[in-house]
Amino acid sequence: MLDEPVTKTHSQVGGRREPAARTEKKKSALRRELSHLRKNRELFLLSLPGILYKLIFAYLPMVGLLIAFKNYRYDLGIFGSKWVGLDNFKFLFTTDTAWRITRNTVLYNVGYMLITTVAALLFAVLLNEIRAKWTRFYQTALFLPHFLSWVLVGYIAYAFLNHSDGFINRMLISLGMEPISWYQDSGPWPYILILVHLWKAIGFTTLIYFAGIMGISGDYYEAARIDGATKTQMALKITVPLLTPLIIIMLILSVGSMFRGDFGLHYFIPNNSGFLYASTDIIDTYVYRALREVGNVSMSAAVGFYQSVVGFVLVLLANGIVRRINPDHSMW
Repeated sequence: MLDEPVTKTHSQVGGRREPAARTEKKKSALRRELSHLRKNRELFLLSLPGILYKLIFAYLPMVGLLIAFKNYRYDLGIFGSKWVGLDNFKFLFTTDTAWRITRNTVLYNVGYMLITTVAALLFAVLLNEIRAKWTRFYQTALFLPHFLSWVLVGYIAYAFLNHSDGFINRMLISLGMEPISWYQDSGPWPYILILVHLWKAIGFTTLIYFAGIMGISGDYYEAARIDGATKTQMALKITVPLLTPLIIIMLILSVGSMFRGDFGLHYFIPNNSGFLYASTDIIDTYVYRALREVGNVSMSAAVGFYQSVVGFVLVLLANGIVRRINPDHSMW
């Protein structure tokens, strides 16, 4: 009796036997992906510079994260330096100022996030009410500070706050009042930093919300206008609710920077004055001064790694909370 032919129902893949149907399904998926790549090859070529930029400047340098867990020495290199585990992280948590700089970093970022969001929404609504010929002028005026470096902004702030020749003190003297030593009095600085941050950041955020408003159908406003709604009512009942998904995405992204302060703002605007550390010092400025004085790159890398991990976790938590409340407004 001749042996009956054996039907092959499995294929050998990577040392494992898989069902033929599953292998065929994988091949079909691969063919679809290749077909999709061929159809959209122009778009992929356009995105290639951005992908290469991220790969070279964002992902390849991540090998340097090993420095956070080593006693880094220049002569031994990253891989040759001694492994010390979590010892470098003690630098931030065992210092006497750990609570102060952490508190300042978190509270300032919360204030920046909330105040900038409210102000940017207000300006975006106002831009939408301005005649078209003036819109570009106000957009440019709002957006221009975004391109100024913090070094230049620091000199501008110094021109206003200098004790002897500052514009504000000169005005106070002309009114018969005593000048204020701005760089020695820490009391007003939370308000000064929030004001400077708002001046520099509001233009970019306003344009994002203004673009969102431009995408809202005019039929909503026309129907509300027929019903006798005022401008304020239309802004509160139509504009803000329809911008809610965009607002939530912006807030979630801001939460990721909660433990990463704006170094330029907190270093150059207070002019690195020791009298103001209680009100202006954040994690980034403290680590910079410690690195400059001690020269320990490993401790600086450990703090940066800690900030990134906490920021990533905060983004996941914020998005998870939003997804539980309303899945349609979450980022994923």
